[in-house]
Amino acid sequence: MRLKTIMLGLLVGAQLLPSMAATALADDDKGITLRVAYDTAPVSLDIQEQLSIGMLQLSHLAFDPLVRWNRDLEFEPRLATSWERLDDTTMRLHLRHGVTFHSGNAFTATDVVWTVRRLKRSPDFKAIFDPVERIEAVDDFTVDLMTRQPYPLLLNLATYIFPMDSRFYTGMSADGRDKSEIVKNGNSFASSHLSGTGPFEVVKRQPGTRTEFIRFPNYWDQHSPGNVDHLVMTPIAENATRVAALLAGDVDFISPVPFNAVQRLRHADGFELVTMPGTRITMLQLNEQRVPAFRDPRVRRAFAYAVNQSAIAERLLKGFATPAGQMSPEGYAGHVAALEPRYDLAKARKLMQEAGYAEGFSVTLMAPNNRYVNDAQTAQVALAVAAMLARINVTVEFETLPKNQYWAEYDERAADMMMMGWYSDTSDSANFFEYLTFCPDPVTGAGRYNASEYCNPQIDALVRRANLTMQPEARARLLRQAERAIHDDAPFIPLYWQNLAWASADRVEIAPVLNVMNMPYLGDVVVHPR
Repeated sequence: MRLKTIMLGLLVGAQLLPSMAATALADDDKGITLRVAYDTAPVSLDIQEQLSIGMLQLSHLAFDPLVRWNRDLEFEPRLATSWERLDDTTMRLHLRHGVTFHSGNAFTATDVVWTVRRLKRSPDFKAIFDPVERIEAVDDFTVDLMTRQPYPLLLNLATYIFPMDSRFYTGMSADGRDKSEIVKNGNSFASSHLSGTGPFEVVKRQPGTRTEFIRFPNYWDQHSPGNVDHLVMTPIAENATRVAALLAGDVDFISPVPFNAVQRLRHADGFELVTMPGTRITMLQLNEQRVPAFRDPRVRRAFAYAVNQSAIAERLLKGFATPAGQMSPEGYAGHVAALEPRYDLAKARKLMQEAGYAEGFSVTLMAPNNRYVNDAQTAQVALAVAAMLARINVTVEFETLPKNQYWAEYDERAADMMMMGWYSDTSDSANFFEYLTFCPDPVTGAGRYNASEYCNPQIDALVRRANLTMQPEARARLLRQAERAIHDDAPFIPLYWQNLAWASADRVEIAPVLNVMNMPYLGDVVVHPR
């Protein structure tokens, strides 16, 4: 069959869950089956226990959000059919009628209120929902979401609201525990029982090994093109093994595709490869407290001019990354089209001379080696950066560490330059600034991942104004102004946005259900019979 390559612009032993119909049918009796291999598995069935990509992928299988992002980063109604601003601190959401949970309970506003209140006490989600002061049910199908002060990102937050079945999760379990409790990495009712509104019910789970789903017969979205009756999710952490499983026909869909397998799958017959520019920025932060020279913006800009992002992306990452000249990717409110990578060796040398560092100096660089896609290339990227900086007489001593060791060193700001990758939790530019460039404040958590130790109150004030500005274009102007100011100040070297890739047997139409958030909407996937 013809290969289709699409470049887009963008369990301890098996346990049958008591809320589900126990099915032990042979595969041939289950209709159309989709076998999925991700690089990780959901750690729990409690979707509010952990904020991670694996848990969000589970959420989109077994639950529905109030709204979700489409591939163009626009909002798509789901369990909320419409919404309007009543004032700068209140958004009214109108809920879908006729929705049923897997348990058989009817979905109402009570479930949304219960879910948001639980999110606000979840260790992993409460920071995201901190702007929300309260939520109230106006009637059975209307809720008001209210913030303490004007906050323009309420719909962004609504993409994290997957209403849970409040009746199902309320009361005491058979062992006398509160069904609504959230237990991190522990055993709770919600961690092993599930009742959502989503397209699939969980029917069997072996933690860390296999999760099986069947199509929910009473799923509300009758317009969904999805035709999968039975879905099997198997985690395969090792890149080569995951690719081999697809090529051997043991699985139908894999994510992620490692960059060194992209060309192989692009030219393999019978498979579909989909790639997209990602939105996670990878950067090198320049610590001004450790290196006095970094307090001079001319030196910081010289470093930025000395690094050739395009060469790194094309030669080392084989085109599987988008060279970056700023934090905000295309499509984000703060993205400035003119801020492209600024490699210019002559200008870098001139700036070093003007700053009094023509003879250069030495710095240390530290990076993780098992956190990002294509981690095997991390050392090569560091080596390439070292070679580029050597051309302005800077000597770089670098070290790579496993992530469990790296983060302790990162928290201590243990090197002069630290590698950081950041995905905006709200799919909005402000999140980059708040964590990566704000003046560090241990009380509020601002600048928590600002290993540059950079501080510019004027830029922080621009972002704070943007977060209180309700008019989208006025807000975008402020964020673009902040992005330009950071570009001029150069507290870090932006490197690239890591591309995303998925692959499947070509009988699986994966392209329509993929997005830059890496949350495939598999409830809508179409699989053609063998």
